Amino acid sequence: MHIFFEKHRVKATGAAVAMLMLLVSEAATAQFKSSNFVPYSSVSVGIGTSSYYGDLAPYSRPFASTFGMMRWSVTADYTRHFTPRFGARASFTWARISGDDFQMNKGSNGRALSFARNLHFRNDLKEFALTGIFKIIPDSRSYDRRPQFSPYIFAGIAAVAHNPMARVPDLDGNQWVKLQPLGTEGQGSPGDYAKPYSLVQLAIPVGFGLRYKINQRFDVSAELGFRFTSTDYLDDVSGNYPDPNVLKDDLSRAMSNRSAEPTAARKGGDRTAGLRNFLAEQYGINDAGIDPFVAIGQTDYASPGTPRGNPARKDSYMLGSIHLTYIIGSPIKCPPLK
Repeated sequence: MHIFFEKHRVKATGAAVAMLMLLVSEAATAQFKSSNFVPYSSVSVGIGTSSYYGDLAPYSRPFASTFGMMRWSVTADYTRHFTPRFGARASFTWARISGDDFQMNKGSNGRALSFARNLHFRNDLKEFALTGIFKIIPDSRSYDRRPQFSPYIFAGIAAVAHNPMARVPDLDGNQWVKLQPLGTEGQGSPGDYAKPYSLVQLAIPVGFGLRYKINQRFDVSAELGFRFTSTDYLDDVSGNYPDPNVLKDDLSRAMSNRSAEPTAARKGGDRTAGLRNFLAEQYGINDAGIDPFVAIGQTDYASPGTPRGNPARKDSYMLGSIHLTYIIGSPIKCPPLK
């Protein structure tokens, strides 16, 4: 599945640009054509779900990644319906996404590399999007005559503010801290390290929906949309483990490499059996008398320069939502009497 997403990322960008250009062209043409369609506006609010795809929820496991750490989203938008088929929408969405190596891999009996990594995060996304909407079944001449069912597709561009956080180890009081300032992969540190990643990114929203007419003024709709983003740091995981000596403080080091923690910090699950299995599988260490949380530190796991994430694949997220829409009707102009 990850191959599909990567191959179609550029296609999605092109589709979004093409749809916006079509919308502008159609709206401009409509100004010069004689038409009895009366443009109208609508506002809506919605609630729904969010799912994250990235280093902690791989594309190769679509079912587990979609449903295993599903979270919430709320949205509000304004839409202008320029023609029977085309509309433009401005929307604001607040969505929480989350990922957890322990949760995703607890069924692997510790054999997965990401089980040993033991990272987690949550991220509250604030998305402002401009999208073009194409209605598969066109509207009639006025808003009150719109079809009972109206399937549609959409694409556009969005700005996303984000700030990944994680829970600190138990000894520090179970607080959630912002990860970007810590430079967990050495960002901003002396040497050959990248600069800190931006907390504002671009995204390409694409998706489809179905609108149902309740009465002349109200609709309800269901929508599913995928967001291709320009960052691999929605989860604070992308590159390699840094040299711990270059990190700024003990908290940065603790949040960078969590492989030796006895419990999974987000929910407190016991990692002992899983880490024993990992050491036996990967390093042939199967002495029942050893402490696995000491032994992991004596291997080359998480040594400087070894992979912490995969920078080849950007992070993405998917939103599913139900919307209640109010129609702001434009006055219908009658032809003058002669």
